[in-house]
Formats: sequence, C-alpha cells, structure tokens
Amino acid sequence: MFSNAEIGIDLGTANILIYSKNKGIILNEPSVVAIDINTKQVVAVGQEAKEMIGKTPRNIVPIRPLRDGVIADYEITAQMLKAFLRKVSKILGMSMRKPNVVVCTPSGSTTVERRAIHNAVTSYGAKNVHLIEEPVAAAIGADLPVDEPIANVIVDIGGGTAEIGIISLGGVVSSSSVRVGGDKMDDEIIQYIRKKYNILIGERTAENVKMEIGHAHPNHKEEFVDIRGRDMVTGLPKTISISSHEVYEAIKESLERILHAIRVTLENCPPELSGDIVDHGIVITGGGSLLKGMQEWLANELSVPVHLAPNPLESVAIGTGKAIKMISKLEKAAK
Repeated sequence: MFSNAEIGIDLGTANILIYSKNKGIILNEPSVVAIDINTKQVVAVGQEAKEMIGKTPRNIVPIRPLRDGVIADYEITAQMLKAFLRKVSKILGMSMRKPNVVVCTPSGSTTVERRAIHNAVTSYGAKNVHLIEEPVAAAIGADLPVDEPIANVIVDIGGGTAEIGIISLGGVVSSSSVRVGGDKMDDEIIQYIRKKYNILIGERTAENVKMEIGHAHPNHKEEFVDIRGRDMVTGLPKTISISSHEVYEAIKESLERILHAIRVTLENCPPELSGDIVDHGIVITGGGSLLKGMQEWLANELSVPVHLAPNPLESVAIGTGKAIKMISKLEKAAK
C-alpha cells in the first residue's frame, strides 16, 4: 500500500539526524543512550539521555556508543538506532515497511566498521542499505555540484572527526580524516582547566564554554565567562572566570591538526583541479565550522576563499537523503 520509505541517516558522534524524502529532517537527537547496567535495558535515548550525563544513580549509565566517528559499542548502537527508527515510524505516521536507507560513513572507516554500521541498520529490517562517504554526503547537502567535473572541496568538522574531501564527478578525488572534532576540543578544555586551576568540570560545561567564547582565530577581542566545577583540593564546588584566550590555548592543537589535514588533502589534489579551488574556494560544514572566527582563520591560513554551508549542522543528513536519487552513480564512482 505504501511506497517504500526512503530515509537518510547521519550517524554522527555527537548527534544522529534522520532525513525523510518527503518531510526533510525528521529527527535530530544526541547520540547518547542511558543503560541500566543491572538489567542491560535501554532507559532513555537522545536528548533525554544526554540530560542525564553526570547526574545519574549508579545503576544507570549514559553511554555514547559512537566515538571518533566510528561505532565503539555495536550492540548499544544497534539498540539506539532501533529506538530512533521507531520514533521516525511514528512521525511518518506509518510502519516503515522495509525502508531504503542511505547511511554516511567517515572516509577513514575500515571495512569492519562499515559492516558494523550496515548490520546495525539491516537488523531493523531495512530493505536496502547504501553507505556513502561523509564528505560526499556533506557536499551534496551543501548544494555543491558534485557530479560536475570541477573540484568541490568540503571540510566537515563534526563531533568525533574532521573529514576533508575533494569531490569531482560524484567521486572522491582526494580525502583525509582526522579523529579531531568538537569532542576532542571539549576534552582539551577540561584538561586545561584541571591543570591550570585544579578544578574539575564536566563535558557539558566544557561544550558550553567552547560555544560561548571559543575562537579559532588567535587575534580576537577577549571575552570572559564564569564556570562552576569541583575544586580538586577541597572537594567543594567553586566558580571561576576564564577568558577566550585561555580557551584558544586549550583547543589550539586540535585546530592545527585540522588545518594540517586540509593542507595534506589539497597537496594531493591533481593540478587541473587546483585551479578550481583557487576560484571556488572550500566549503566548511559540521558543528565545528560554527566556532567563532573559523572562516576567517582558515581563509588566512590557506589563501583561498572559505564559505560556510547553508545548514552546517544538517548538511550531511540532507546530503544522505538527497543521495538516494543518485545512489547508483555515486556507488559506481566509489568503486
């Protein structure tokens, strides 16, 4: 009675987004699952589970089953995907009978990691599962002409990885992936504050600090924010004020690694396509691209124009959804 549902899944380290051909983005939730360790049952998924981080009793543990862009815990990822796909079935108002699914995978993922993703989606009952590389999905979602013979350079800075790809004629000409992203920057902020102030803060506090006063450009107007944490000497709660220059110091190494990966990818680009890059520049997407000053800093360092994708947080999901129409062409290009 129903035509098979067609959905695209952005299996992100920080967030999972699901795109439907008819309704656009229908689900955008954190990739977090809360598990009861006594019964091994899923207590909550998504936003509800994220709000539990650092606040649960001993028997309930919030887990992020995707780390650095890959599946760290296959069983829990499969359970999380099933829970999200059940939500999607309700939103679409029909039982998704054997949907056609496109899932994006990091360009550096191994065959084993890809098979794990494939199996996790198949176990829900998908009819066809297609895997496409994350840079290709991000480029399609950012409205780049990926099937034309010109260089489309995309830099996708996500939660677990930064993916850089040069795409021409629907295929990846040159790509690199570094396991550096928003999570790594949060961790560096936690470590920096711990070393300098002897204060322990949580992941969510670090993420808020990065979003409020994090800057990619070393020369910026200094900003301050108050944060609360636990004093490691007295064990009591304490509030301190930190500056945006300190946050830059903390995340500087990660930014340099992302820049290095972009340079390596551009160096491996065929000379004919290099001319296109000078004309059209590169497009940045993903949550990390929203870091203040990221566009200006990359443009200065690389001496090419840098553009921000129209929907940086949703580009990959939109791209996976749109890729359903051109999947056979993309799969030929990937072979």
